[in-house]
Amino acid sequence: MAEAGSPTIRSFVALGDSFTEGLDDLRPDGTFRGWADLLAGELAAALPEPTHFRYANLAVRGKKMPQIVDEQVPRALSLHPDLVSFVGGVNDVLRPTFSIEEFTEQLNTSVAAFRAAGIEVLLLIGANPAASANRMIGMMSGRLSALNAAVAAAAQEHDCFAADLTHVSLFEDSRLWAADRLHLSTLGHLRISGAFGQALGLNDDAWQEPLPSCGSPSLPERATNNAVWVGKYLAPWFARRLMGRSSGDGRVAKLPQFTQITPESSAVPSG
Repeated sequence: MAEAGSPTIRSFVALGDSFTEGLDDLRPDGTFRGWADLLAGELAAALPEPTHFRYANLAVRGKKMPQIVDEQVPRALSLHPDLVSFVGGVNDVLRPTFSIEEFTEQLNTSVAAFRAAGIEVLLLIGANPAASANRMIGMMSGRLSALNAAVAAAAQEHDCFAADLTHVSLFEDSRLWAADRLHLSTLGHLRISGAFGQALGLNDDAWQEPLPSCGSPSLPERATNNAVWVGKYLAPWFARRLMGRSSGDGRVAKLPQFTQITPESSAVPSG
């Protein structure tokens, strides 16, 4: 894998699904921020002239790997940034037709295209899903482990930067997950941004510090929380699957063009 801190990054394009779009890290105005916006701010701050930094975010919730490859990869290549982040596959894992062989081929073909164009690539090797306190993640443990292994191999083969959460227990804490138990909370996005920042040599490992301890919910509270989760999140998710719909239908990327940002703006267009 690439050594942290080696390139000068003046432009960054983020590709993927809801994880990279920023669900569920809300700004006061109701828009989603997320780890990629935060990382863009860090990258800008690392430059002598931060206002010269450019950022685009092509990620759209609900997108599966073939859609990311067909719709986002060509656009990212046309922008020719210094760095792309490429995180996807969880929406594929949720489908009964998931093929790790197809995922691996799509990942490696895309990463090879970026590297051939002289673009640095940032990948994510996820935490151990079997140890997660998130039941949605635990249910997909086998498939997610295979996906993580494919990403790790691609990072090694193509000399990519990678945030490796394999031995990080932090994400076993439910406070890093949103109420739907599938997306990250604001705290989760902050920690992921730190992990990517460390992979790029922007910061140290302070993002791994555990959260302060807190009391566990009582059995009645857990039962109530589970009932709310089923009705508000799980049932609608199944309904969309039965109707062949996606949460990303009709949506476009939040930042499809390069935007000049400052460290303080965290990817809010500067005008």
